[in-house]
Amino acid sequence: MRNFEKPTRSVTVSRHAMAATSHPSATLAALQVMEAGGNAMDAAIAACAVQCVVEPGSTGIGGDCFALYAPDGPDKVIAYNGSGRTPAALTAKWFEERGWTEVPRQSPAAVTIPGAIDAWTRLHADHGQLAFADVLAPAIRFAEEGYAITPRVHRDWSKEESLLAADATAARIFLPGGRVPRIGEVHSQPELAETLKRIAAEGRDGFYSGPVAEDMVVYLRSLGGLHTMEDFAKARGEYVTPVTTDFRGYTIHECPPNGQGIIALLILNILSRFEAKGDPQSPDRLHIEIEATRLAYAARDAWIADPDKAEVPVDELLSDALADRLAAMIDLKEALTDLPPFEMPLHRDTVYISVVDRDRNAVSFINSIFDSFGTGLVAPRSGVILHNRGQSFSLKPGHPNRVGSSKRPLHTIIPGMVTRNGRVEMPFGVMGGYYQALGHAHLISKVLDYGMDMQEAIDLPRVMPTSDGTRVEAEHTIDGATKAELERRGFIFSPAEDPIGGAQAIRIDWENGTLMGASEPRKDGIALGI
Repeated sequence: MRNFEKPTRSVTVSRHAMAATSHPSATLAALQVMEAGGNAMDAAIAACAVQCVVEPGSTGIGGDCFALYAPDGPDKVIAYNGSGRTPAALTAKWFEERGWTEVPRQSPAAVTIPGAIDAWTRLHADHGQLAFADVLAPAIRFAEEGYAITPRVHRDWSKEESLLAADATAARIFLPGGRVPRIGEVHSQPELAETLKRIAAEGRDGFYSGPVAEDMVVYLRSLGGLHTMEDFAKARGEYVTPVTTDFRGYTIHECPPNGQGIIALLILNILSRFEAKGDPQSPDRLHIEIEATRLAYAARDAWIADPDKAEVPVDELLSDALADRLAAMIDLKEALTDLPPFEMPLHRDTVYISVVDRDRNAVSFINSIFDSFGTGLVAPRSGVILHNRGQSFSLKPGHPNRVGSSKRPLHTIIPGMVTRNGRVEMPFGVMGGYYQALGHAHLISKVLDYGMDMQEAIDLPRVMPTSDGTRVEAEHTIDGATKAELERRGFIFSPAEDPIGGAQAIRIDWENGTLMGASEPRKDGIALGI
């Protein structure tokens, strides 16, 4: 239960329907869609499309998408993997011939075929209620008529000014007058508006064939990319079976690899070996969470890859034997010193959306272009920002996640869903790229282990092991005495340059027939209900 003596916003409470996103305009669009007769899936897609306009650094139609969906309230959870593949002509040899040891960010080599629009159109066709044009209408209006710049959007935008200046179209659209738009100024994207109109009228073909696809392909090939119209035409996501674990009497659902959701479950499995007691931010508890993360992420970087192209040991990663072995390695007297290094970069930009409607359809929905503004490359006629998801590949020979033809990379974006006693309990998710698996486990543990409400859990100070595994980033709100004790045990702390991650969640109160929602204070967003 919330402690009102501590400064935190309250959870949002409503009866009929609720949406939680990282931008007020997206949350409002989701509610308006549901009030117009749409369901939770319509609302999630509408909210995401709006964020692809008003949060251009965080997400876009040139990115990827994953979703979990629980129709009508029971615990039968459907998962969709909307991550894109490399061009068929792109191979590891191509990188070897150029002497590259990593995938450059602002290059066509970082651009996998975007999977978001395929995911939206498939999920809408199978589970939506409103006409697709009505679902995209709010986003089209914002792109065409303009939207006001919010504080967190401006902050993230400003950090990528040099990246945007390096691409002529990006500079023209996103640096009007030669600078980043200021808080409160109005910005529009007319090219993107026309692209969204085409998608609204033609569905997936409006993106994966015809003028929009041709615009992306021609531009990428002009920069040396290997993308073809056939690569775009063949792009397809897929329904997949969620991976799950039981934690404190609840079932936690995640999308399976190539996503890192299974690593969130591994962290929870490790945490389940320890008694949750006392202060949830005590040195002992943070010590356990940090070490569980370091161990689980080492496993991720060794094994998670595209299961169509490599063998991923799903059963072993979820086994009691592995959780027991890793938990036994944690020594509360001192930090571990002999971990393999992490390979993944630290923070990335994403939007996460929770929606529950009147019929208790529950959607957990996430969409991303990876780094803020992705590659920083923008297709000139369609206004599509192209993501840099290909940077998640390894170039090491023999690695299961090594780049290859028509292959999906290890993916950081992961929606989550909690069920209990045969019913959906809570769609939830955490933004922040590399942080997300830890973020899922941290949120679930604080709610289920410590009885905190979702907003309290989201508001807590955050820590995160750095990508080399040797240091721990800490937000400035971490208690000084706690940090000092952890440093005595051998952890090396550094201040977080940016807020760590972001989260949204909605919990269904079946007994009272109400909904409770929480949204990330580190972002601009809000949870609202009707």
